[in-house]
Amino acid sequence: MTGASEVKPPYQDCTGLRQAVIDACLEMNATGINQGTSGNISVRAGDHMLITPSGVPYEKMTPADLVCMPLDGSAAPEGQLKPSTEWPFHLAILQAKPAVNAVVHAHPVYCSALAMNRQSIPACHYMVAAFGGSDVPVADYALFGSRQLSENITRALQNRSACLMANHGAVATGESLPRALWRMTELETLAKGYATSLTLGKTHILSEDEMAAVIAAFADYGLKDSR
Repeated sequence: MTGASEVKPPYQDCTGLRQAVIDACLEMNATGINQGTSGNISVRAGDHMLITPSGVPYEKMTPADLVCMPLDGSAAPEGQLKPSTEWPFHLAILQAKPAVNAVVHAHPVYCSALAMNRQSIPACHYMVAAFGGSDVPVADYALFGSRQLSENITRALQNRSACLMANHGAVATGESLPRALWRMTELETLAKGYATSLTLGKTHILSEDEMAAVIAAFADYGLKDSR
């Protein structure tokens, strides 16, 4: 296995990067933030996007199976596997956010449960600031793979690095592949904590001033540049 941290952005299409994407998929399932092949991952590779194919089990996926698509939205070269059905929103995110080099989509249980209730995550924990603001929003529902879903997600990700997806799952972005995967893991941990808190009583929400202080402190957060 090629550790994703061994491949540094800005990424270029190479076997090491493709293997790092596969390794990240395997890690998603090993850590329980995804099940089966419901999740998908993309990375920016020069002026193209590499994305996992549709319906290929991660343990059987090879670097050659990843699908390379132009970032300008033009047709992908022929002779490749079919890309994930969610490729439109991966492409839309990479087009809308030039600083993002990786997009991770999954169906984590607690993120999905909140998304089923169309319930955003408020400032219930200081780690909410890891996603760019004082909440983690929910993108409006639209059919998977649709242009409308892409528009809903890119809107929800304005000034945020992750969001829930109504009646669907979650998406996290990163300046690097490890950072995007880290954010997805942290998001599911946060969602689990918030969902549990709701069963115990009234959740105390941090004030705007308290969150402003946290967001300022995150400028020096330890993981910022190490991933």
